[in-house]
Amino acid sequence: MDITEALEQSRPGMIGQVQAAIRKRELNQRAEQTYLHWISRFVLFHDLKDPDNLAEEDQKLFLTYLSEKIRVSRARLNQASQALSFFYEDVLGRPAAAADSAAA
Repeated sequence: MDITEALEQSRPGMIGQVQAAIRKRELNQRAEQTYLHWISRFVLFHDLKDPDNLAEEDQKLFLTYLSEKIRVSRARLNQASQALSFFYEDVLGRPAAAADSAAA
């Protein structure tokens, strides 16, 4: 199973919404793959809940998990944080969690 299927399971049509927002921002295919990966992992981490039901605290929890439990590199943590910011601001039209609070 492709990881992005989790995103579609959390809310049908979500992959298309993310892709449309990526094209609107004129991001390249690599950025699209990276963003879809991190957004999908975020949704999987929260048991496929609809992202609209996930609050700023849920974003921080995921980033803290990546940093402290998985111990991803600073660069990957920044990618994940940027992907969530993009997702919440550009796709869902909501504020994203403060990026540096989880990465501290």
